[in-house]
Amino acid sequence: MKPMIRRRDLALLALCLPSLMPAAWAQGSSPAYQFSPVNQYGINLTAAYWNPIISYVSAKSGVKLQLKLGRTSADTTSYVLAQEVEFIFSNHMFSPDREKLGWKVLARRLTPPVHGQILVPADSPITELSQLQGKEVAFPGQEALVAYKFPAAQLMSRKVEFKTVFGGNMDGAFAQLFSGKVAAVGANSQLAEGFAKREGKKFRVLWSSAPLHDLALMASAKVPDSAQRAVAAAFIGMHKDPEGRAILEQASQQVGLSAEAHFISSDGSEYGAYRDFYRSAPPQLR
Repeated sequence: MKPMIRRRDLALLALCLPSLMPAAWAQGSSPAYQFSPVNQYGINLTAAYWNPIISYVSAKSGVKLQLKLGRTSADTTSYVLAQEVEFIFSNHMFSPDREKLGWKVLARRLTPPVHGQILVPADSPITELSQLQGKEVAFPGQEALVAYKFPAAQLMSRKVEFKTVFGGNMDGAFAQLFSGKVAAVGANSQLAEGFAKREGKKFRVLWSSAPLHDLALMASAKVPDSAQRAVAAAFIGMHKDPEGRAILEQASQQVGLSAEAHFISSDGSEYGAYRDFYRSAPPQLR
């Protein structure tokens, strides 16, 4: 019989894979491009989701991708701003200043609309936003547009004074909520639903934003057009290939996404709501 491998061990193995890739790729002549997705989950789970996907995309496109994750979502975005990566999966680049950096949207993940939300445990005595006055509210990090900036702007617009706590990623914020360290969290509805499925938790929604599109696959302007097209085609065609679809379904199951979650073409026009946010957001959130 084959030995049983625990899910945690698989995640740790997936996290280690990027460190093995450069040595293998060094034998070839093609450059290896760094791919940095926003840390939507803990670092192990984020790596476990993305490593099989980028391994498939690398093989299908002929463009070598290497996962590059920071400790937090803010750290990962700092790589983008420092021009240390070439491909990203993010919604952190739609502010007026960052759009000037020339990142191009290639595709987006097709999922049900996401919402910025303010959540408390289902059994919390808090039932209205006004009851958060003076209390601590956890968020993934200062770069999280849907889970921090949208909810924080809503509280500010209602004159609810709150104390900000950053959890490093969405799972970290949820951990603070269910340990009783904070009264509420700002959240991405997709990540809240996934966490609830994985951990058996229940939330009460105090506020929910208008629907928003999921994150975007983007490429740096320094990546040749041919490489951009090849990577985009591999992502977009993944769900049509039996091998690719199986990888997507398994990866999605780990993080609580629907088995139907896959990537479709995008020119970035769907992200108008994100751009609109910056036109009216409080200065400290822009």
